[in-house]
Amino acid sequence: MLSNEILISIAALLTSFVITYLAIPKIIQFSNKSRLFASVGDRHSHKGEVPIFGGIAIFAGILFSLLFWADLEYLKFALVSLVIVFIIGVIDDLLSLSPLRKLVGQIISILIIIYLGELSISDMKGVFGITVVPEWISVIFTIFVVIVITNAINLIDGIDGLAGGLGILSSSIFGIIFLLNPDENSQEMAILSFTLTGALFAFLRYNFNPASIFMGDTGSLLIGLILSILAIKVINTGVYITEDIMFVRKGPFVAIAILSVPLYDTLRVFFMRAFNGKHPLHPDRTHIHHVLLDLGFGHKKVSLIICFVNLLIIILSFFMLEMSLVLSIFILSILLFSIMSVPFIILQIKNRKSE
Repeated sequence: MLSNEILISIAALLTSFVITYLAIPKIIQFSNKSRLFASVGDRHSHKGEVPIFGGIAIFAGILFSLLFWADLEYLKFALVSLVIVFIIGVIDDLLSLSPLRKLVGQIISILIIIYLGELSISDMKGVFGITVVPEWISVIFTIFVVIVITNAINLIDGIDGLAGGLGILSSSIFGIIFLLNPDENSQEMAILSFTLTGALFAFLRYNFNPASIFMGDTGSLLIGLILSILAIKVINTGVYITEDIMFVRKGPFVAIAILSVPLYDTLRVFFMRAFNGKHPLHPDRTHIHHVLLDLGFGHKKVSLIICFVNLLIIILSFFMLEMSLVLSIFILSILLFSIMSVPFIILQIKNRKSE
């Protein structure tokens, strides 16, 4: 028989799915009447007018599912943070907030996670030989990690189905990890994970190419914040397979593996922009999904390829759990670099032949 924890997680997933699924057509209808469409720039890969407020439906699904199934006494920090980020996202999608104002709003939501949720990265588990760090370093580093993850999801949201697909993959893996974890609050984290999974499955029905709605910054900021919360919790508690097989200090490695593709792509793009004398946030078409599109793949294939690569990295990472933390992260980095470099090499060869 299924345990009570699994049944509640399934119920949370189905609740968020149904609410999001029912909300999206209404939002599409309202957006069409109000002419609320995504702006098309040179780096965007879509054509025509597409509503941009899918994130509202995702938020509604997650919110009501948590109200139904979660222990709000524990997850109140997550709800408050999500409401703040939701407001920031809606305003940004409507009025285009400056990066500084968005950053300030994000930092406020992160501080709520740190102090109200008592959730921060205070132990590096031996990465670079570092274990427990002072509180002020923990706060700064936690803010940095959440901003990086959130912006990684925001930047990977460049083609139909990609951010939603990666969000489903990451949140479902996090959810399974928490269901196996004996930590007293892991059940609530599993519920949070699967509410996101359910909402994104419903959203993907309308966002998979050809998309009839986009999630906008409202959606990508929500996804990024939730995945950040889940990642920090895994970093702190580690991974449990059974009562006898546990990897308490492998949390950082597993969290990196689960979010490997968006994190790698964002850090690579930021580094290349800085190397070429551009602002790290300067928009361009150098993300992995743009390269695959330039190679002739359609939106569906690109999204499926990238999600498959991320899944492959996750699977391989679980075979490296018994290695030392530093060695496993090193091997993971080499694997990721090797796999992700292939499309860029092929495109360079293709461009040289066409010259």
